[in-house]
Parts: sequence; C-alpha cells; structure tokens
Amino acid sequence: MKHRTLGGTGISVSEFALGAMMLSPMGNTDPDESVRAVHRALDAGINFVDTADMYAAGESEKIVGRALKGRRDDVVLATKFFHPMGDDPNQRGGSRRWIVRAVEESLRRLGTDRIDLYQMHRPDPATDLDETLGALSDLVRAGKVLAVGSSTFPAEQIVEAQWVSERRGHVRFRTEQPPYSLLSRGVEAAVLPTAQRYGMGVLTWGPLSAGWLSGRDLSVSSRASLETQKFDLSLPGNARKAEAVAELKQLAAEAGLSLPHLATAFVLAHPAVTSVIIGPRTLDQLTGLLEGADVTLSADLLDRIDAIVPPGIDLNPTDNYYVPPALADASLRRR
Repeated sequence: MKHRTLGGTGISVSEFALGAMMLSPMGNTDPDESVRAVHRALDAGINFVDTADMYAAGESEKIVGRALKGRRDDVVLATKFFHPMGDDPNQRGGSRRWIVRAVEESLRRLGTDRIDLYQMHRPDPATDLDETLGALSDLVRAGKVLAVGSSTFPAEQIVEAQWVSERRGHVRFRTEQPPYSLLSRGVEAAVLPTAQRYGMGVLTWGPLSAGWLSGRDLSVSSRASLETQKFDLSLPGNARKAEAVAELKQLAAEAGLSLPHLATAFVLAHPAVTSVIIGPRTLDQLTGLLEGADVTLSADLLDRIDAIVPPGIDLNPTDNYYVPPALADASLRRR
C-alpha cells in the first residue's frame, strides 16, 4: 500500500482509507465481522480510518474503537461532527456548545484520547465560521484533536474558512472530504483546484457512486432500497448514469480491469487527491477492493474516460448530497 502526505500536516496516510459507515448497522449487522474487516484493512497496509458520529448513531465509532484496541498508535483516525445526534436542536451543527460535547462523546466511543483528523461533516449556515473554527482551534490546543478538516464544502466556503482562519488567528481546515467518482466529477471544476491552492489534503468519498460502479446488478444493491431516487432509471440523471456505466464497464473489460478497480484508480489519478475512502460492507467486498490498490491508469485510458463522462460534470447533480440553503429554501429567494 502506497502512502501520501496529508496536505501540509506532515502525516503520512495510505492511498486507500477505510470508510467505516457500512461497518455498522447501517450496512453490516455483524459487529464481529466489521471488526475483522478493520483488522484485515490494517494488515493490508491501510493506516487511515474514517468514520463519523452519526453513522448508526455512534455505533460505527464504537466498532472502530473496539477494532483499534492495541493498534491505535498505528492508525490515523478521522471522524466527523455536524449531523443530528438526538432530538434536541442543539445536538447538531457547528456551534461551540455542540462541538465541545460532540468531541467528548466521539472520544469515548472511539476509546481514545485524541482524534487525528476531526472534520465538519457539512457546512452550517446557522453558525458563524468564526465560532466553529474558534472551538476547533481550542480542541487542537488542548491536544484532543490534532488536525481539522471540512467535508462536502463548496469551493467558496472552503475559501471563506481559510480567510476566517487567517484573519482571526484560528487553526485552519487542513483537509477537504468531497464526493468524487467517475459519475460525479463536479468537484474537478472548483473544489479540487481550491484545495490544491490552499495546500489541503483531499480524502474523497463515494468512489463507487453508492454502488453504481460496483459491477453488481443495481436492482440488488443494498443502497438501491434505501435511496430509491438515486436509482430510479426514469429520472434523466440516473438514465445518463446507466448509459455511462455500461460504457465504463466495457472500457474496464478492454483494459483488463474490474469496474471497481477502474473507479478507485481514476480517483487516485487526480493530483489533488491524497486518499480515496473505500466503504466495504463485507470482508469479501474489502478483499476485492484491496486487490486494486496498485492499479494505475494510462493517459490514454483517462482520455477515453473523459470521452464518456466529461471533466467537471455530475451526471446526476443531486449526487453530491449537499444543497445550498439558497436553493433548498424558497423563502431565501423571495422578498
């Protein structure tokens, strides 16, 4: 497993990061198998594990913490905050009040005294970034968190966060975690270049596009039953994805690759990307993905991919999982 430096942190991380969302009741209901999957990933050379407090209401963090007992110092451990963790409206977001509580609860579930990378899971329009970054800076100074990052932030908010940190003397976001795949290339237009401009590490999620690029029949995909809108082929965006998947599958076969290996190698080929998060649900899925760790794509193959899915394009614009408030709330567009 090859390693790259995570932005300007000096931390060396594996090119594959293990995403633990599906290693929880959200995906795998057998916690013992999930623990074995973490161990299998570590044994294969992965040293970067990413989870979040909201994955199965904290169960993912508990499973990761259990799996890392005795091996914690060998792992770069990342988790996230922002999404609701209860009915109380103050158990969410980017306020100082919530962050100081959320980090303690994550530390407890993970069974550790520090988080290597603490990420804001989504932008919070209700909270001033000065408030959020001030709270995160205090956590870094206290040694509870070693570096902070953002996830699924638009380019303009990445810039705003960097500006606020510089002007207010806060610790700055050192990483961004955007969605990026063969079918969702929108981040190539501004997010990835902006991250490069600020020397940020990039760990991408969704390389298999929620199962579209798994090579399996989508009708039996575990995600298809959960997010029907993202798999309804009567919708134009999904129809375009289905056409592209058929062409990409043929291209992968001609190159002697499986579709998942083509997909993960494509993400790692971008110069802004530090690590691609793989999110297996089972040991077999993990083993299959690990077999593609050393795959690299030629310039010719990348050009042929561009001909199927143009650079900077999301075939289904809803696949980025973040809608700016100005688009989601009609009252913000009317006097």
